[in-house]
Amino acid sequence: MKTHGYQMEGVVVSDRAHKTVIIENTYTTFLKKYERSLRNTSRIPAYNPECINARVGDTVQIAGTRRLSKTKSFVVTKIISKAQS
Repeated sequence: MKTHGYQMEGVVVSDRAHKTVIIENTYTTFLKKYERSLRNTSRIPAYNPECINARVGDTVQIAGTRRLSKTKSFVVTKIISKAQS
């Protein structure tokens, strides 16, 4: 599948939907007014190809692609590390 644009890493937190995984990405933002860092998380639905087959707990790399459904516009490109069993 062709990819373009944004790439990021995250942890798979759900794989219940068919050929779809939910990736959770943690990031920090700095609040200038309070001079503090704030930790945020984003949950991104991504297409999970059968050849990759990511599972809950895996750290994966995802990349942007064309719109695949109402919510999916990312695809899992590789598994960086498997979940601890």
